[in-house]
Amino acid sequence: MNRPLCFLASRAEDVAADAEYASVLAHTGLSETELVRVRLDRGDRVGDITGYAGVILGGSPFTVSTPELEKSPVQRAVEATLLDVLDDVARHQVPFLGLCYGVGVVGRWAGGEVDSTYAENTSAVEITLTEAGRTDPLLADLPDRFDAYVGHKEACTTTPPGAVVLASAPECPVQMYRFGPGQYVTQFHPEMDADAVRLRIEVYANSGYFAPDAVAEVIERTAQADVSAAHQVLRAFAQWCGAGADSGRREDLAVQARPQLPV
Repeated sequence: MNRPLCFLASRAEDVAADAEYASVLAHTGLSETELVRVRLDRGDRVGDITGYAGVILGGSPFTVSTPELEKSPVQRAVEATLLDVLDDVARHQVPFLGLCYGVGVVGRWAGGEVDSTYAENTSAVEITLTEAGRTDPLLADLPDRFDAYVGHKEACTTTPPGAVVLASAPECPVQMYRFGPGQYVTQFHPEMDADAVRLRIEVYANSGYFAPDAVAEVIERTAQADVSAAHQVLRAFAQWCGAGADSGRREDLAVQARPQLPV
């Protein structure tokens, strides 16, 4: 790989942050030198975005729809940095994949509506590709229906102008959309397997995703899900971004319609 990918992280809890990074490494098939982690919660600098082959934004305990006065200084700093990153991503057409938190950040940046209307409890849900999703080259190897983990307090109620919805689910209609050529967000978590979701449940037991006394029940109902197909989103994105990846797929992504978004 000529240039590494950038992994933007904002989880302050080290055990959760390290596990998330490990999950993304495992399911992209990349090494730590190929996927450089930037801890935004610690004030790490992103640097020149064009020095990366692509950007992956991890999940977060932050919600962008929290009133500004209630956000911590760390959250405000993280979101300010991400707005600058997204400006650069759009300006330089850098490939981008935002996981869960990306729906909120990109939605607000690009002019969509993000609120608690379609919040989902921590669980495994069936994701269905839309017609556009079935023809999007990033999702070429996914079945039309697959299971994936979700758990979020906010979601996209109205997509940004020009965004193309690629996947949906009954309780949350916008599970994935494309907002530029090679630029995507997912509401579901393609990085999580059963071990990862169990750790996430334990770390965030008192964070309002579910009742604290329901931890055992939430772990039990998520433990048996087969979410292996969802991991392909990460692997496909990494392969497309990397040197020596399928150049035909990269060209296919590059010619997707370009929504009118902020630059």
